[in-house]
Amino acid sequence: ADKRISIREFLLVKEVQELEQNLPSTCKIAFQDANVLSDFTVSITPNEGFWQGGRFKFSVQVPEEYNMAPPKVKCLTKLWHPNINVEGDICLSLLRLNSIDGLGWAPTRRLKDVIWGLNSLFTDLLNFEDPLNIEAAEQYSKDKEKFQAKVREYVSAYARR
Repeated sequence: ADKRISIREFLLVKEVQELEQNLPSTCKIAFQDANVLSDFTVSITPNEGFWQGGRFKFSVQVPEEYNMAPPKVKCLTKLWHPNINVEGDICLSLLRLNSIDGLGWAPTRRLKDVIWGLNSLFTDLLNFEDPLNIEAAEQYSKDKEKFQAKVREYVSAYARR
């Protein structure tokens, strides 16, 4: 086990540096403990789209099996989103080991890909075919105005900057 952990730590030192230089302007990362690089939070404040003006926090935990296994990511902010459910689970191919679309986790992926992927949940409304929040996805396809109103309501209640 020690050998695996050291691989993870070795990768993390490099990747965290790379991450800090390649963050989208809408994202910030924070470490509760500067010595524990495997556990951090990401705040995303979208500057366009439905969720604009909100601040959304995610926890990222990098498992010992990294980079054979993807980081575990949870959304800590309540929001109305087809790909994020009320428990904070996230539908993002990148976070799955076996993803049908071929965009799943692979050891060639990096932490920065994860952050950019999370960021894209607020900018590219591409994939609602496999939603986690089915009600939100249906509302989005049937009545975008109602969807937008509900998103705003959640942003004011839970995602103030």
